Amino acid sequence: MSDEQGRIFREAWIAGVNTYYPDEPKPGYIAPWKDTPLWERASAAAVYQQVHDSILATEGNTAKLAREQKGRFVALCWIGQIFKPFDAPKPAYMADWEAMPEWQGTPTPTSSSASSKTSRRAPTNDQFRTYRAPARQHLPGGRSG
Repeated sequence: MSDEQGRIFREAWIAGVNTYYPDEPKPGYIAPWKDTPLWERASAAAVYQQVHDSILATEGNTAKLAREQKGRFVALCWIGQIFKPFDAPKPAYMADWEAMPEWQGTPTPTSSSASSKTSRRAPTNDQFRTYRAPARQHLPGGRSG
């Protein structure tokens, strides 16, 4: 797994945090790549690779998944990686989709008077748009993944 793949994943995460975190994010949430712990770098690269491999294995048909399905898949990949560096991870590190903080999930209905920064969940598909671009490859039948 490449450092570059992990960095791309991390930059997508930081973009989502900066856009949707309701208050001032924790420094670790937005720390630059060079300041990210090694375990987290390795996990980011591994999740990038898992998503990449899924796109290839489905011949690009992951594009047909709903935004929430894409987000759940990425979240599960991340949770799986958490067990590599930690024998007993914090419960927050392993939160199932429904237990995640609202800003980390998918869009929810909002009222017109509510602030978009505090009343929306992060659109995971948008977060990983930059992630998917480098993964495109020509697949059998002339399709791109």
